[in-house]
Amino acid sequence: MKEYPVKLKIDYSESSNRLTAIFRLILVIPIVIILALISTYAEALSLAIAMMILLKEKYPRWWFDWNIGITKFAYRIAAYVFLMRDEYPSTDHDQSVQINIPYPDVKNDLKRWMPLVKWILVIPHIIVLTVLFIGVVLSTIVALFAILFTGKYPKGIFNFVEGFLRWTLRVSAFALLLTTDEYPPFRLRE
Repeated sequence: MKEYPVKLKIDYSESSNRLTAIFRLILVIPIVIILALISTYAEALSLAIAMMILLKEKYPRWWFDWNIGITKFAYRIAAYVFLMRDEYPSTDHDQSVQINIPYPDVKNDLKRWMPLVKWILVIPHIIVLTVLFIGVVLSTIVALFAILFTGKYPKGIFNFVEGFLRWTLRVSAFALLLTTDEYPPFRLRE
């Protein structure tokens, strides 16, 4: 099986903080507001990048770095919200969420016309990921109770949620970040 170029790994912790797990949705509000303010520009940037690829065959490095920085920040927040990590999401340190998205060589790795159809090609992924998201929410509720009673996040649920986040990252890299033309696989694992 061919390895997909976009990677996500979240470090599993042997214990979880029971107290912060209970109040996680309240504690995350300030950092989510910051992400929402920043993301407004990031979403508009996707269209600009598509235009740059289409018209100039370029992907400016600073745009790439900006998008990857916001993506890493968003995934640190997701890991925190889904109770996978206890440390409060940092705005600039990777913490225990490792993301690897290679910078594309636009002229060799990307086809000029692909940004025009990528948003259509990901529709099957969006449908599957929407159904999986329901499972992630339910799994997080189960994980919350497991943390409250045992002080530990169940490894099987952790792997499922990490797989879901990995899949969403691949789809995002393909359709929004526009860093690869390789169609994302329909799978949770690497």
